[in-house]
Amino acid sequence: MSTAAHRQQPEQPEQQAGRAQLSLGIAAARNLATTTKTAPQMQGVSSRWLLRTLPWVEVKGGTYRVNRRLVYEVGDGRVTFVQEGSAVKVVPAELGELPLLRGFDDAEALRALAERCRQEEYEPGQVIAERGRTVDHVYLIAHGKVEKVGSGKYGRETRRGVLADGGFFGGRAVAETPGTWEFTARAMTACTVLALPRTAYEEVAGRNERLRAHVSKRQAEQDRPQNKKGEADIALASGHTGVPVIPGTFVDYELSPREYELSVAQTVLRVHSRVADLYNEPMDQIEQQLRLTIEALRERQESELVNNPEFGLLHNADHSQRISTHSGPPTPDDMDELLSMRRGTKAFFAHPRAVSAFARECNKRGLSFDSADVGGHAVPAWRGVPILPCGKIPVSEEGTSSILAMRLGEAEEGVVGLRQTGIPDEYEPGLNVRFMGINDQALISYLVSTYYSAAVLVPDALGVLENAEVFHTPS
Repeated sequence: MSTAAHRQQPEQPEQQAGRAQLSLGIAAARNLATTTKTAPQMQGVSSRWLLRTLPWVEVKGGTYRVNRRLVYEVGDGRVTFVQEGSAVKVVPAELGELPLLRGFDDAEALRALAERCRQEEYEPGQVIAERGRTVDHVYLIAHGKVEKVGSGKYGRETRRGVLADGGFFGGRAVAETPGTWEFTARAMTACTVLALPRTAYEEVAGRNERLRAHVSKRQAEQDRPQNKKGEADIALASGHTGVPVIPGTFVDYELSPREYELSVAQTVLRVHSRVADLYNEPMDQIEQQLRLTIEALRERQESELVNNPEFGLLHNADHSQRISTHSGPPTPDDMDELLSMRRGTKAFFAHPRAVSAFARECNKRGLSFDSADVGGHAVPAWRGVPILPCGKIPVSEEGTSSILAMRLGEAEEGVVGLRQTGIPDEYEPGLNVRFMGINDQALISYLVSTYYSAAVLVPDALGVLENAEVFHTPS
């Protein structure tokens, strides 16, 4: 090794040990230096696009009533099952989701119908019901996917929809005149189905006058003139000549419109008086505690707006606005179908994993996302509609999630957020911080509360793409 190279080698600690210290050490110098600090950081903060995007409506009375035109066609919800080993049974009260049984509350009759449902297993491709034949069964899908297939104008097979867990078809099997199947129902995957034969219904109805009267009344309501959305029809005349008799009409309203009460998320923030008195420089301790607490409350608020069983968007989407993916992962075809179900869709909301899964499907087809500007941020878009991430939308253990599509605002009869501003001790819109005093342990307490809800003004304002597989599967 050369002499120059030898001089460049750093001295080892044992070589420095015998030498006198020539300058102040770094460790000692730091005792006199001012440390630059950040405000407390928090991993749990998300972009909260849903809270930022929803148009907020003032609810001064704490309750928001959604008045609608009278709708005859209700029901068509989801059916819940219980499983005992390999045996599956329908919860009797859930049969009230069938359109003609909606509102029927005779527990004994519903239990008798549930007991007469027989479990059937179908393999992929197997036909469950055939187009043109008499509707003689109600089919309840406990597990799996079923496609509804029809015939196009030129004889080609067309898919008219996909039903999955909790769905059902053949509800008119309990009607006085059940009619015929308008489609062929075929299993897309292995399916577990509960079938209620019409003969079993007739057996129960023959002993229960209330059941027969209820079904007859519900069928009469559904047979009244109505538009394609199920609303009571408004009689009009057009294209006439001469002096015909012009029909008279009126617009009927729902007698019991839905009311949304503001929900609340709260916590009590406690700070010791010694901390507030002595350790307030350079950052206000109470202010930082409040900031982080409010961030957590806003995260909970967004989660509730998505998942709350009373007003959460996932639970309040109408059954007619729910579709399942045609294969597994969300594809451009699925997103187009979801988009076509309503006018004026303003935004998609999806878990980041669902956005990634959709991107993979686009890549396979050689397609790419559009881009949209939302509040100065460039975000991915499909057909010009922004796709906004929302980590509050759950991903199941099986790797499936949902994608929301919504129209927004009161003026558009869309989805709105609900809150009340101007409340006492307001700290942010719809959120207040109230001083609760100091206890005998010198703890200062503040009650932090936020009030909120969400409303879907008409059913087609909100749509859901369900059962979207988001985990990556090797090709």
